[in-house]
Amino acid sequence: MRTRFAPSPTGPLHLGHAYSALLAHDMAQNAGGEFLLRIEDIDRSRARPEWEAQIYDDLHWLGLEWPEPVMRQSERLPVYKDALTTLGEMGLLYRCTCKRRDIEAAVSAPQEGSGPAFGPDGLIYPGTCRHAGHSDSNAALRLDMVKACDMLGTPVLAFSETGAAHKGSHQITPEELIHRVGDIVLARRDMGTSYHLSVVLDDAAQGITDVIRGEDLYQATKIHVLLQALLNLPTPTYHHHRLIRDAAGKRLAKRDDARAIAKYRNDGASPADIRKMIALPRT
Repeated sequence: MRTRFAPSPTGPLHLGHAYSALLAHDMAQNAGGEFLLRIEDIDRSRARPEWEAQIYDDLHWLGLEWPEPVMRQSERLPVYKDALTTLGEMGLLYRCTCKRRDIEAAVSAPQEGSGPAFGPDGLIYPGTCRHAGHSDSNAALRLDMVKACDMLGTPVLAFSETGAAHKGSHQITPEELIHRVGDIVLARRDMGTSYHLSVVLDDAAQGITDVIRGEDLYQATKIHVLLQALLNLPTPTYHHHRLIRDAAGKRLAKRDDARAIAKYRNDGASPADIRKMIALPRT
């Protein structure tokens, strides 16, 4: 078993990050496997070296160790570009100039049936630019989901889940991908890639066998399994764990500094105290 924890250096790690990192570490350790760290810093407008340094500091304080050097996404842009070239040569990408407000306006227009549909990335893209033939090199790149499903030529994609809420074998149909996911962005204007593309390529490059991550990313697994099939990459086993929430039941966010690991450290808490707070047993 090889697991990973892949935070973004855009703010302080909080109790939810501690739970995910410790769980991934414990699962690998209990199986005699390996735990890896990856820094997801493709958002250069928000990533900061001081936050990255604190990630290492907080995780070491929690008792976690990992092999060096650490993979950093900002150093892998040529890999992502090559994958986009491959998908483009397969005829699966198109350029999109729509902004968020354009999409909101398009999906809110009066039409028959139910209201706007939401997928893993929010509002499902209505396909405005699918046949526009934009040549703007700064435009986003979207995956043509219908063409992608046709190219696969299989009635279902499959993956295994070990998380309690979704445990078992899962199948993904082309109809689900087309109507409930839609034409997702694979390269954003300001990044040259996207979370979906980079995480799939990085997990494959690191030989990750078990992806341990929060329940909020469960729906994104459909996208990742599809990309793995298109790019001939292995599909790991997935484990989507419960989310750590505040007293009001709201999921923790990086802006919630009151629950930052560093604050608990400064207030005198121990790593054992953190494990107790998140209901994770000692190893």
